[in-house]
Amino acid sequence: MLWILATWVVTTVATTLIAGAILVTLPDDYLKEGDARPRHWAARIVRNLIGLVLVAVGIALSIPGVPGQGVLTILAGLILIDFPGRHRLVRSIIGRPAILAALNRLRARFKRRPLTL
Repeated sequence: MLWILATWVVTTVATTLIAGAILVTLPDDYLKEGDARPRHWAARIVRNLIGLVLVAVGIALSIPGVPGQGVLTILAGLILIDFPGRHRLVRSIIGRPAILAALNRLRARFKRRPLTL
């Protein structure tokens, strides 16, 4: 029983920190322009692998009874993965008023400018 509690604490803290770091470091105009910076092929592979892992972990954390920040982790993973329509999907998720307000409150805590649509 103790290992279940320890796993819960570790996954909750780790996914919250990783997802929060990704969402806080986004440029404030990310929802307008996306991430069009050119990247080296190795960096793109690593970024996509991290994104896939975050989406998989987020899906697992979204299962009822499994504690953790599932939706936040999935969102952070989707931001990292390169696929057609990614920007439109991320924009539709983040563009919801409640989600955008929550992300902008988080960004304000770290003295970052709010995301704009």
